[in-house]
Amino acid sequence: MAGADFWLIVILVGFLGSVLGVILNHFLPLFLRASKPVPKGSFGWPLVGETLGFLKPHSSNSLGNFLQDHCSRYGKVFKSHLFLSPTVVSCDEELNYFILQNEGKLFECSYPKPIHGILGQASMLVAAGGTHRRLRNVALSLVSITKSKPEFLNDIEITAIRILHSWKDKRHVVFSEEARKFTFNVIVKQVLGLTPEDSKTTTILEDFLTFMRGLISLPLYIPGTPYARAVKARSRISSTVKAIIEERRTSSYDENSRKGSDFLEILLSVDTLSEDEKVSFVLDSLLGGYETTSLLMALVVYFLAHSPSALQQLKVEHESIRSMKQKEEYLNWEDYRQMEFTHKVINEALRFGNIVKFVHRKALKDVRFRDYQIPSGWKVLPILSAIHLDPSLHSNALKFHPWRWESQDQVSKRFSPFGGGSRCCPGSELAKLEVAFFLHHLVQNFRWRTEDDEQPGAYPYVEFQKGLVLYLESCS
Repeated sequence: MAGADFWLIVILVGFLGSVLGVILNHFLPLFLRASKPVPKGSFGWPLVGETLGFLKPHSSNSLGNFLQDHCSRYGKVFKSHLFLSPTVVSCDEELNYFILQNEGKLFECSYPKPIHGILGQASMLVAAGGTHRRLRNVALSLVSITKSKPEFLNDIEITAIRILHSWKDKRHVVFSEEARKFTFNVIVKQVLGLTPEDSKTTTILEDFLTFMRGLISLPLYIPGTPYARAVKARSRISSTVKAIIEERRTSSYDENSRKGSDFLEILLSVDTLSEDEKVSFVLDSLLGGYETTSLLMALVVYFLAHSPSALQQLKVEHESIRSMKQKEEYLNWEDYRQMEFTHKVINEALRFGNIVKFVHRKALKDVRFRDYQIPSGWKVLPILSAIHLDPSLHSNALKFHPWRWESQDQVSKRFSPFGGGSRCCPGSELAKLEVAFFLHHLVQNFRWRTEDDEQPGAYPYVEFQKGLVLYLESCS
């Protein structure tokens, strides 16, 4: 018995020593740096720090209790301990701009490692340095080639018309699902050349939904968990995409029938990317074109339901554009450019709804800014939503008011819905284009209202918990 007690004590001491070692490993650097002028703040609990409070759900068109409390106590820039790392959190316009503009020089992208496990190391969302530049240059080239092509614009409009036609005899729809259906069909056609009826489309969608659920789950790689299923789903999607790539390379179809007509066809001719990078590029395109675009659609539709004057002006604009065209004539790039109030509505939904609340960065060296220092190796979180909702930067900041964009600069330090600097989303224009074309037909065919308690929430990713139910009434 004495021997058992001895070994029990040894095991217990060893365990406590390990825990103490982990705690010191995380917190000792913090105390050693305490003499340096780092921002004020608190580190919270050992290991988890203040992460749970930071991620606590709240309305996406508000800062949430954590940021409100910390900004009132410590100012717009404060220190914390988030995502297992000492962190500087910035709700300051100038510092956010400084961070985003110094990507690769003073700061670099630094998403939590579990995100890498799902997205893959070659994903443009987590890649840094030369890999990111190569992927981004390809993305910008593809967007530039694609955005005004009649085939692409027609695909968007045809898909929108089909979705809305399916609502004809419905009294209500779950709009988040309808928006995702729309954006997935558009992006899978543009990236891989697949139609909704293609069996591969169904296979990719099923795996992609599993992939998305795991992306926002607890990162535990245990068989059966959403995270583990997501990693396997990504592997299956990669295999499907590789098979499509190989089929394209070996097929003997007429070269003029699809040559250059979708992302994949152009991507195959790019020599600067490896095979894995091309597959990751396709997955990134699907992710961006599916989730963020559909969420932007949902935010626009939600805010319009609560702003009758904006909805009416939007309807007048689109009726005017339609009156200039033949009955069955498709929209074109020039029509899109004429949708001036539509652009204001979209920008205001981005500002007020905040699809991206913050981005992950890490200091590459000690960075001095104003009268404080950001230590090398610390995580840095520029809070984009804090700038969008700052009443000192935007009059009536907590109100949906598209008309503010008649005088406000859209490309400024005060508005960064798609990030900033060299990591600004290259597909942002395509997202706006899809939303604008969908709205063109929506506002001319339907009126809608939402449930009283429905609102966009940050969990931390923005979503409508009830799916944004729309109660429909036909305009005809």
